[in-house]
Amino acid sequence: MTQAPIEGVKNLVAVASGKGGVGKTTVAVNLAISLKNLGAAVGLLDADVYGPNVPVMLGTNEQPRAYEDRTILPVEAYGLKMISMGLLNPGDKPMIWRGPMLHSVMQQFLRSVRWGELDYLIVDLPPGTGDVQLSLIQTVALTGAVLVTTPSIVALADVRKAVEMFRQVNVEILGVVENMSYFACPHCQGRIDVFGHGEGERMAKEFGVPFLGEIEIDPQIRIGGDTGKPVASLGEDAPGAKSMYAMARNVAARLSDASAGATAPVVQIL
Repeated sequence: MTQAPIEGVKNLVAVASGKGGVGKTTVAVNLAISLKNLGAAVGLLDADVYGPNVPVMLGTNEQPRAYEDRTILPVEAYGLKMISMGLLNPGDKPMIWRGPMLHSVMQQFLRSVRWGELDYLIVDLPPGTGDVQLSLIQTVALTGAVLVTTPSIVALADVRKAVEMFRQVNVEILGVVENMSYFACPHCQGRIDVFGHGEGERMAKEFGVPFLGEIEIDPQIRIGGDTGKPVASLGEDAPGAKSMYAMARNVAARLSDASAGATAPVVQIL
């Protein structure tokens, strides 16, 4: 099956995790907003069809418009072009779909949405290594993947499987992000390693992939996601946002390196 690029999209970046509960969507949303605020044109595709939380985190329930030619106009939020099953299937009704149906909706999101000219299209994948991941990898040319983990040994055991999956299908691993890395006590200013610390970086070194940064445990990150106001949208100096912007710069630098010999240009973010 041909892995064709998406017209107008310079860099297609998957944000993945080996298991759920590591904050993958939080990282994907704030990565996308950070890149946009640093001057890039960015889209965000919520491919987690079973748990589409991107609309909640972006504070929108606007329905995308469909046209007679079967194309879809994505919703805009915080300057991002966004599509999600959460906008097409609102409420608490679960998605009970098998592989072929997942493949079909992924194709629609990739090929039928009017993405326009984008420097980056960020794809928030479901956790694990299942049908959606395989559908994406087999049918579109991914520029690279960002893997999200926490310092806990259980999370790291699963992210190792994600590393191996992307390597087996020859997708460039842009690097590892360690989310929930530490908590900075506001009273004593001390650093508390709630889930351990440094395991993400050690794992990145073990696999020979870059370490893209640590995201701290900050109540504002959680509040921002729950209220539809992601911390990155509040600016780089907002509580909890500095590490998001540092990660975004590292991702942009990795994409520049990965595409150095390619014909498609990459936006340089300083």
